[in-house]
Amino acid sequence: MLSALSNSLILAMQQNPAPNQIWGIKTGTALADALTAAEALNVQFVVLANTPLTADSAKAGGAIAALQTHVDTVSNAGDGKERMGVAMLAKGVTDPTLVAGPLADDRMVFVAHQSDADAASAVAGTIAGYPPSTSMVLKQVSIASAPFTNAQIDAINGAEGEDGPPAGNGVIWLTSPVLLGNGTYLGEGYTGNRGKYKYIDVQRTIDDVTFKLKARLIGAIGNLRISRSGLRALVVAMEAELNPLVADGVLDGYVITIPILNLLDADPSTLTDAQIQAVHDAHTNRWAQALVSVEYAGAMHRINVDLKFN
Repeated sequence: MLSALSNSLILAMQQNPAPNQIWGIKTGTALADALTAAEALNVQFVVLANTPLTADSAKAGGAIAALQTHVDTVSNAGDGKERMGVAMLAKGVTDPTLVAGPLADDRMVFVAHQSDADAASAVAGTIAGYPPSTSMVLKQVSIASAPFTNAQIDAINGAEGEDGPPAGNGVIWLTSPVLLGNGTYLGEGYTGNRGKYKYIDVQRTIDDVTFKLKARLIGAIGNLRISRSGLRALVVAMEAELNPLVADGVLDGYVITIPILNLLDADPSTLTDAQIQAVHDAHTNRWAQALVSVEYAGAMHRINVDLKFN
């Protein structure tokens, strides 16, 4: 008989498109050891095999709480290993209030389902198979899961109104829309955070752009100088990474700001004492701050069509 880990790995690999690479960490029930081992891996998603979100696993020290702490801690370390966690509710559970407190996190994805299999692994495999900027709404998941009723979906997501879609409750669900034929699909593309980065593709795109910029700029350390020419070369390097994303329609635009470059470009006689000191400190400490703001072109999730017959 295959272990829960083996079954979860197989399910993740069965998705189409499938992830490029999948790691399995076998540590028995030693959850802390598994998450520690995962810290060293260059992965986008972390799943605890066949581990549902329950009142117990959501508590401090519980399995899913530990997963949330892991993805936040590793992602905030700043070394290019940003990641998200995926967890499932227990089979048939439609209560979104389980996603509360620290779990209501834009680095977590929660799945409601009616499957006997590891829905979290299936959904993680599905998401990882697509480019970061791809919306996850109505993406097919290779898993057997009976559909929820409309009332159950309303309990998960909130009721649909005439003036707009429901705000969502930080939980996505597996569904089988009649218009798409046979199959199981993601009913939405939410993260666990109802407010900040509400959609999975937003968080993934931010992580992807951040990683690409860091990878591009790491070569500048120790080579470029804190001068007008050196900092302009830094801007050019960032533009080389961002311009293709604009051309491909992933980003609507971006703004790069290097405060110290603005001071170096100014007439020295117009600088205040504080600004002169800032230039001096930048040269002395060999440190320059670069700020990048991007405008993300999110995918459409709903279209409201009113038909009137006269």
